[in-house]
Amino acid sequence: HVQLVESGGGSVDAGGSLRLSCAASGYSSIVNCMGWYRQGIGEEREGVAAIFTSDDSTYYTDSVKGRFTISRENDKNTVYLQMNNLKPEDTAMYYCVDDCYGSRYYLARRTNVWGQGTQVTVSS
Repeated sequence: HVQLVESGGGSVDAGGSLRLSCAASGYSSIVNCMGWYRQGIGEEREGVAAIFTSDDSTYYTDSVKGRFTISRENDKNTVYLQMNNLKPEDTAMYYCVDDCYGSRYYLARRTNVWGQGTQVTVSS
């Protein structure tokens, strides 16, 4: 039984930082792609960042490039999203995913199953 445990959301002022964590359990091997999606109120869900073990590449949506960094624990299905210089438009529910695929140019998912997510709120 695969389970994703997300943590690290919260409320910060604009310019602040947060670090999201996601641990996937129940796998017998390393998952190739793990990442984060987000959905703000009234907005469509979008892929934010992902990391691929196959070639150590990463994907970032344009709006977070230079501010967010995704990383992964060696030999574990655990990923982190360091979010710096947060902006009010980063306010959203953030969802960890473990069924993604893509490259540095695009991100997609194999399913449409979503966890509970973790809320990030940035005040101006």
